[in-house]
Amino acid sequence: MEAALNWNAPWLAPYRQSGEALSAQIAAGATVAEALNSRLASAPIQLTHGELRFVPQSELPDGEAYEAFIHRTACVPTRENLHDLLNGLIWLHWPALKTGLNAAHIEALALSGGVQAQRGPLRDALTVVDENAALLWAPPALCEALVARDWPRLFITLRPLWAQARLDLIGHALLEKLLQPRKAICAHVLLMPLDGGPAGVDAALDPRWLAGKPFVPMPVLGVPGWWPANEAPSFYADTGVFRPAGRSQTG
Repeated sequence: MEAALNWNAPWLAPYRQSGEALSAQIAAGATVAEALNSRLASAPIQLTHGELRFVPQSELPDGEAYEAFIHRTACVPTRENLHDLLNGLIWLHWPALKTGLNAAHIEALALSGGVQAQRGPLRDALTVVDENAALLWAPPALCEALVARDWPRLFITLRPLWAQARLDLIGHALLEKLLQPRKAICAHVLLMPLDGGPAGVDAALDPRWLAGKPFVPMPVLGVPGWWPANEAPSFYADTGVFRPAGRSQTG
């Protein structure tokens, strides 16, 4: 399983040290949950009802919502696959964000009277953050070009400004998709205050803001330095990927 992960990929760089250690443990015979729990020994994460633990998926009772089980037990059901390994990795690196997402899910479940056929706009948005979001801290000119989907300006004219930007991929499904990089892979980007740094992620958990789906789509392999082919300006001429404003973009 771990052989599929290229920890030298630029989008995995923030997670490389932990990821390589986890991969080594799994290669030596540990389960995904055991490997993740070993990382918690030196840096425990406190949830409402105890310290976080990763447990086998079989411990999730039939009929109980995944997020409700995490809230009730402080345990994250974990399968033996890359998807759940990457989810655990995000928990290790962004504990406040993941804890906040869980709390927001519980609040939304309470307001809706439990699990419903329709998740509703807030739970939909929370799921997008969890699965496919990225956080971008960048100079205003870059943010404005991204919102306008002015791809030539964003990635060519303003290319030097990317040295002042930081993009963190926090969606574990997004990271999983990038195990097989494709030009069309698109993140749901949340724009963070440039002076807020990682501490500014609290803004990403404002339910009223999230329910309005403030995401901006961006093909992540367009980021300077993330993919060799994007050194050529013609890379961005593909309007099937770098779509103008007004056309849907999912990746």
